[in-house]
Amino acid sequence: MGASQHTEVERKFDVDPATLFPTVIDVDGVSAMSQPVDLDLEAVYFDTADLDLARHGTTLRRRTGGDDAGWHLKLPKDADTRTELRLPLGRATRTVPKELLEPVRALVRDRRLVPVARVRTHRREYTVLGEDEVALARLCDDEVHAERLHDPSHTQDWREWEAELVNGDGRLLEAIEQRLLDAGATRASTTSKLGRTLGDAIPPYPRRPARKKLARASAGQVLRAHLADQTAELQRQDARLRADEAGSVHKLRIAARRMRSALKTYKPLLAPGSGETVAEELRWLGQVLADARDAQVLRERLQVLVASEPPELVLGPVQARIDDELRTAYRAGLEQGLRALDSERYFRLLDALDDLLESTPLAPEADAPARDLLPRLLERDSKRLRRAVKEVARAGDPHEHDLALHEARKKAKRFRYAAESTVPVLGRRAKSLAASVKRVQQALGEHQDSVVARRRLREYGVRAYADGQNAFSLGRLHGLEQQRADEAEREFNAAWKKLASKKTDRWIRT
Repeated sequence: MGASQHTEVERKFDVDPATLFPTVIDVDGVSAMSQPVDLDLEAVYFDTADLDLARHGTTLRRRTGGDDAGWHLKLPKDADTRTELRLPLGRATRTVPKELLEPVRALVRDRRLVPVARVRTHRREYTVLGEDEVALARLCDDEVHAERLHDPSHTQDWREWEAELVNGDGRLLEAIEQRLLDAGATRASTTSKLGRTLGDAIPPYPRRPARKKLARASAGQVLRAHLADQTAELQRQDARLRADEAGSVHKLRIAARRMRSALKTYKPLLAPGSGETVAEELRWLGQVLADARDAQVLRERLQVLVASEPPELVLGPVQARIDDELRTAYRAGLEQGLRALDSERYFRLLDALDDLLESTPLAPEADAPARDLLPRLLERDSKRLRRAVKEVARAGDPHEHDLALHEARKKAKRFRYAAESTVPVLGRRAKSLAASVKRVQQALGEHQDSVVARRRLREYGVRAYADGQNAFSLGRLHGLEQQRADEAEREFNAAWKKLASKKTDRWIRT
């Protein structure tokens, strides 16, 4: 049975042991409060020895007592909101269910999960009711005894209040908070009982500078913030891919590609040789996911192409051949990718990214103001793209021409990612530049997709003929794809002409 999912919106408050719990009956929208229910709860929290989950604001516990006894995984969403996954208690007490491990595998990796804290709570719970006795919120008055099992061991006791929405809205939560504050409570210093229990044992997590501060930051700080953003995105897409969510393969590859691209664009800011191994491993990650993504893109493309044809021109099992073969190729590629995500090599890549974020090995040039240095980095990528486009004109036969366009596409993608990474510093001009380069990249991407489609359609046609089937429709689709390639190249030439008229460095600085 899969884990059930809930969205938890709550606020916690510190309160003195002698403070009287207030009523909220006269809060706007509230018609009654239930009689209190007394509960005794015990939760054992699990984490790695280095507290990797707690460091990312994530809690994993096995709780007994109450109507939601079971295994709970809480994933942060914003200040007051968390996504909670629940599973029944089961028989195991120290082995975390696999269903709750998969969403955090990118954090846990191949490290053991062990009990790090035990929290016993005597809870007095009230239900806040609205019209027709609809439950709007839950209010909890908790007396907590917590034991830290992670070295150094420690025990502490405190009292706290919780306000959690059920069917109420944000305005009700604000009103309830004000009533609790008026009664003598203060906003809790931590967002979870585990956070308070572990205290300063939780390793600090590098925080992204505020946007205004980033605009005045050094080039090295901008690089570090960008890598942190993409590492977090990679971890999010890791969880989505393991859950087989739509688009996750593509987005995981994009996060890896953006980081790899950044390590190339910002190479002058890094100590010599420091990012090369990580970049190569990110390339490997993209490659092991490529088969699944390529099959997915090609299947969707050819399905649309076949569906656009008049029925009388689709002869033989064209749609079935495309659908069956590419669906099988996608599943095989996905299984290959999932095996890679559970490999030691991938886990060590994630470790290396953590190390890179915590102590980015910067060259002295990285201390320069980002506003002064980033345009020069963009100009370097611009020159690479210009050289690649010149090679397109020099290409001889059609095969070399297609390869040259593909190389230009890769350089355009790198240039686009570089421009997008500078938006927090260079603002609208960098955003506009990225949009212009994206148009070049998309036209080249459409051309490359057509190259791949024509290659596959030719294979299908040859096999259909060998099997005694009519290959007319496959040949026609090949011709339509050639038309699409020609149109894509015209779009590329138009987009490139517009982009090439800009001198990147001068344009960004104006």
